[in-house]
Amino acid sequence: MATVLLIEDERAIRQLVSVVLRSAGHEVVEASNGFEGIALFRSSPDQFELVLTDLEMPVMNGQQFVKLARETNVGVKIICMSGFTNGRIPENTEFLPKPFSPAALRASVDKLLKQP
Repeated sequence: MATVLLIEDERAIRQLVSVVLRSAGHEVVEASNGFEGIALFRSSPDQFELVLTDLEMPVMNGQQFVKLARETNVGVKIICMSGFTNGRIPENTEFLPKPFSPAALRASVDKLLKQP
């Protein structure tokens, strides 16, 4: 399956998403904020087939992460998660509204991974 970079500041959500993705056969690398996430991403940009990032986080938010990730790998597939969007979903990303079910998470990931 895929190697996924998961960036989420809430530990419980990060653990739940990791369990769901791992049970679906994916390898998951976790970061607790955008700063950690971009450091991991830049160290191995071709390692990750998909990034799931929260939009609202301390240190570096999801918007900033997406901008920097696209500078490193313009084609990386990204799903943004949030309970609050304020209409600010980065271009060329998928959006997964919180709260979401494990089935909705798997469906969103599967859909994006199947896209060329």
